[in-house]
Amino acid sequence: MFKYSSKPRVFQAQLLSIINKRCVAQLSIPNTPSSLKNETNLTFMKNSKEWDLLRASLTKFNDNTSLQIPLVINGEKIYSDETRPTLSHFNPAKHSQELATVTQANPIDVTNAIKTSMSAKKDWLKTPWVDRASIFLKAAELISTKYRYDLLAATILGQGKNIFQAEIDSIAELNDFYRYNVKYAKELYSTQPIETSSGVWNRAEYRPLEGFVYAVTPFNFTAIAGNLVGAPALMGNTVVWKPSPHSILSNYLLYEILEEAGLPKGVVNFLPGDAELITNEVINDENFSALHFTGSTSVFKNLFSTIGQNINKDVYKDFPRIVGETGGKNFHLIHKSASVVHSSLSTLRGAFEYQGQKCSATSRLYLSESISNQFLKNLTENLNTIVPHNCSISEGLNSFMGPVIHKQSYEKLVSKIEQAKEDPDLEIIYGGKYDSKDGFFIQPTIIESNKIDHPYFSEEFFGPILVVYKYKDKDYEKVINIIDKTSKYGLTGSIFSKDREAIRTAEEKLRYSAGNFYINDKCTGAVVGQQWFGGSRMSGTNDKSGSANILSRFVSVRNVKENFQEINDYRYPSNY
Repeated sequence: MFKYSSKPRVFQAQLLSIINKRCVAQLSIPNTPSSLKNETNLTFMKNSKEWDLLRASLTKFNDNTSLQIPLVINGEKIYSDETRPTLSHFNPAKHSQELATVTQANPIDVTNAIKTSMSAKKDWLKTPWVDRASIFLKAAELISTKYRYDLLAATILGQGKNIFQAEIDSIAELNDFYRYNVKYAKELYSTQPIETSSGVWNRAEYRPLEGFVYAVTPFNFTAIAGNLVGAPALMGNTVVWKPSPHSILSNYLLYEILEEAGLPKGVVNFLPGDAELITNEVINDENFSALHFTGSTSVFKNLFSTIGQNINKDVYKDFPRIVGETGGKNFHLIHKSASVVHSSLSTLRGAFEYQGQKCSATSRLYLSESISNQFLKNLTENLNTIVPHNCSISEGLNSFMGPVIHKQSYEKLVSKIEQAKEDPDLEIIYGGKYDSKDGFFIQPTIIESNKIDHPYFSEEFFGPILVVYKYKDKDYEKVINIIDKTSKYGLTGSIFSKDREAIRTAEEKLRYSAGNFYINDKCTGAVVGQQWFGGSRMSGTNDKSGSANILSRFVSVRNVKENFQEINDYRYPSNY
């Protein structure tokens, strides 16, 4: 039996030693920081076993049977009826293929989801954090093994991704989020007050938020959906999840994976449906505690404004946390000293991977005049190997590009291409073709502008359109100043140069133009744990997904002071 010293400071040290040992034991998890590594991507080399396994999973969704996707509230699957319509989810590369019919929530469903979230929270917040962590670690294992090819197939078909883009998203990044979040949570919980007085124990409790979290997830990344739901849930919060109708196949499969991993009923309530209807019910509820959002800037601004108005009306118990990542008008700046081959190929990837449907995609290019011809020649020659000029984009599984996500996006991009054809200040120097006969296909398109302040340099397209301006070498610093002032966004950007002074100038002058700044690399592809992701200005709240910072947004710290000594006089020495 442990014998306590009668001396206060010795007692205090012994007590804290015991506590620390117990905390370390409690916080022990698989994949300690020394062993935790980013998930390895499968390469899908020609004739590999991976191809056969993926084709088998694709067959499950290609049998002409539309999947029935329900709402899930308190673990109960709720299908369509006379009060709940359905919405069809089609393959964006093949209009004729209905992948799923999705039940749409009605106002009563939203109310029930909120009530369920608050009820489930009573037990979930008291669940030991290691038990919560184990659910997400289990989910990561299921994603990388049992459900790997099914989740890949759902992401490929439902979101129009090629194999590589689906692999780095729905498998690698999603797993990294779940595993690294556990690591970061461990570190956060172990951060405790560093000072204490004799006979006193100070400790910090990282409480979940008092109400529920509303997660609004986008179509373009399965991993983002998983993290927008998973990060707050790991920290003891319950979540109302509004998935995008254009990623519903992969998102519902992900929900079922979480359920199989042991997620209790009601912790996450899966609520597809009309965004405005659901959102109005949610953000007008007194228990709304946080918005975790990825989507359009205009929608986020409207939500931010409404939440602010509700604060003034005393709708909420506290100030809701608002965490959002929105749009971007991301740049590549090519200095005269840049490697032409490397910078042009990096620009090709940055602008046209996943059809430019990444918030971080390269959308504007500032190109040093002295190397511009060679740069554009290399860029267009490589584009010719991807897409024939007739825009007959291959539906093959190993194609580099695929469709844009839906009709609305397709029509917007077509409109921008057609406007460019009529604008005397713009010239389409590559691409400009499109085809919607079978799917929503847009040829990768490069538009050159003779004006550096043309509106196309500030407007977000969210598609495979790159706008380029050639600048005189001597105007390098002037162009940097213009880049910084051109866009309302501040998400990602890159400088390509072999000149260290030119790099330093860009890095300093563009300090606030990008939350993720790249040197001699494309402005897309942040890796969890390596490049924390997020932007400011009108690109969001810059809370950095893939880092510990994001988790701190979903806890409310309570400090506890416990005193082990008793006083026998109210006066202090100075009172005598």
